[in-house]
Formats: sequence, C-alpha cells, structure tokens
Amino acid sequence: MENIFTRIKQAVAADFHEILDKKEEKNPTVQLSQYIRQCEQQAKKIRELIEKQYQLKHDFTKEYHAAQAMADKRERQAKLAAEQEEAELAEQAQDERIQYQERADKIKAMMDKANADLQELEKKYVQMKHKLKDLYVKKMEFAERENVAKAHRGMNEVLKNKPEFEFVSSKFNDLEGYIDRLERKVNDDYRKQTLDAKLANLERKSS
Repeated sequence: MENIFTRIKQAVAADFHEILDKKEEKNPTVQLSQYIRQCEQQAKKIRELIEKQYQLKHDFTKEYHAAQAMADKRERQAKLAAEQEEAELAEQAQDERIQYQERADKIKAMMDKANADLQELEKKYVQMKHKLKDLYVKKMEFAERENVAKAHRGMNEVLKNKPEFEFVSSKFNDLEGYIDRLERKVNDDYRKQTLDAKLANLERKSS
C-alpha cells in the first residue's frame, strides 16, 4: 500500500515538474538565456577555428621560408657551377631553383591569403563579441523589468485583499481592549491591597 502511495506521489511530482519546465520554456527570459548560452558555445568553437587559422598561417610561413631558402641556395650553386664550367651541374641546379621558386611563390600566395582571411575573421569575431555583449545587456534589462513587474504583482495581490486587512485591524482593536482591561484590573488590585494594608496597620495601632 505504501509503495502505491509512493508511486502516486512520484507520478504527481513528475507531472508537476513537467508543467513547470514547460512553463519556463515559454518564459521569454529563459528563452533568451538559452539563446545566449548557445551563442557562447558557438563563439567558443569559432575561437578554436581562429586559433587553427593562426597555426595554418604559421605553417605557411615556415614552408615559404624553407622553399625560398632552397631557391636562393640553388641559384647561388648554379651560378658557381657555371663559373666553374660545370654546365650539366649548373643546369640541374637551375632546374631545381625554378621548382623551389615556383613552390615558394605558390606558398607565399597561400600565406598572404591566409593572413588576409585571418584579419577578416578577427574583425568579424570582434563584431560578434560586441553583439553577444549587447545581448547580455538586453537580458539584464528584461530581467530588471520582469523583476519589477513581479514585485508590483505581488504587492497588488496583497493590497487587493482588503477584507483580510479589515479582519487583522479588528483583531488589533480586540487586543488593545484586552490590554486596557488587564491594566485596569492590575491597578485596581494594587490599590485595594494598599488600602487593606493601611487600614490593617491603623487597626493595630489603635488596639
């Protein structure tokens, strides 16, 4: 029997929480908070992508300097081989110089594009953070207005219950009357006791 009551109690509590959840879901303030949380998560992922872009730019720069260094090296070696009348060696060095230079030029174009893309991403990221901050401020504004509205509603609920105020006021009147009667009784008893004592003392002296 106890298990049945427990299960009924749990079922009722579950339904109650479900109703509260649905009610909260319809609350614009709650919905705005959920939206801001989603934006924060999205901003975190975007920041990770931008950090990855920084790494790609670093990699492009490293590869460019390596390719350009080899192109310059082969150019010096081709010139030296030509001066030493090593025509075949000079030709091989020149062919490699061309390959390295083409690679360096291609990587430099990629590096410049990656740098431009990175600047554009940083610019948009700053704009996005400002928009997100505006949402925070707007949320605070709505929270303040909601709080004031709830406070007014609560006070209106209390103030509109005039019969209850009148009932409490009548109880205060009853209490005041009771205290007056009690005070009078105490004073009367004290006066009576004092009078009895004085008369008894007078009788003792006269006897």
